[in-house]
Amino acid sequence: MADPLVSQPLYLIDASVFVFRAWHSVPIELVDPDGNAVNALHGFSRFLGDLVERVRPEHIAVAFDASLVTSFRNKLYPAYKANREPAPVELKRQFLQCQRVCAGLGIASFVSSEYEADDIIGTLATRARAAGRKVVLVTRDKDLSQLVRPGDEYWDYLGDERFGYDDCAERFGVRPERMACFLALMGDAVDNIPGVPGVGRKTASTLLQHFESLSHLYDDLDRVLKIKLRNAGFVCGQLRDYREAAFLARQLTEIACDMPLDVEMAQLRRRPPDLGDLNKFYDTVGFGRLLRNQAERIAALS
Repeated sequence: MADPLVSQPLYLIDASVFVFRAWHSVPIELVDPDGNAVNALHGFSRFLGDLVERVRPEHIAVAFDASLVTSFRNKLYPAYKANREPAPVELKRQFLQCQRVCAGLGIASFVSSEYEADDIIGTLATRARAAGRKVVLVTRDKDLSQLVRPGDEYWDYLGDERFGYDDCAERFGVRPERMACFLALMGDAVDNIPGVPGVGRKTASTLLQHFESLSHLYDDLDRVLKIKLRNAGFVCGQLRDYREAAFLARQLTEIACDMPLDVEMAQLRRRPPDLGDLNKFYDTVGFGRLLRNQAERIAALS
């Protein structure tokens, strides 16, 4: 008989989306007894508890980013994400505290100095599929849509929208397997990836309706002149002139799904909350009954 738990998906949470949202939406005046901001911590903790109460996941993991400037992508391209302001000290401290809450709620969390949260999620998703399990990607980052495969879901939790494999092309402009090439062609201003000048979202989408990948495109570049594409001659010339930049960008936009990660699927099973540890931690940050009551309800369901 098949294991009934294998039919249940692995929930993979992109922590930064929810920590940053809380940082910007929860009043900064929410502080601990020493006057340190705990607004992002409170917002993230409430989100995580709400998700667990809502879907009661059997298997779940949270991925955190360690730094904007230390991943392997920065070695390939030093300007990668160099346009972003460093996180304030008050926010960096809360990222670490969010990991403490994950542990208290019985949820595995991961962080790496060399790989990004996307790579952690990609690696865990790949291993889950190898074990016969589908995944639900809890995020709002379009980059992660490249990981969606048949049976999986991309869950924009904040917008309360879910997208299956067949929905992704309409929602994001390209099929999941082609998203990394899509981003490489048009660039990604958020991550400071220039792409190919003159190739925007619509042009990149059109190209990838005719070519399976960046490699296929460059193997038959002259065919660009034969497809229905505005300024096809100009686009073809730009692609030819910026070939090296396009393939560098492709290395930056592709999520690594084979990073070294010492974890087995069994370790991703959600454990009952450690109420004693959580309450001690909530004492130190000055949280009241709201999150404590939630943790107790989750414990009763475990």
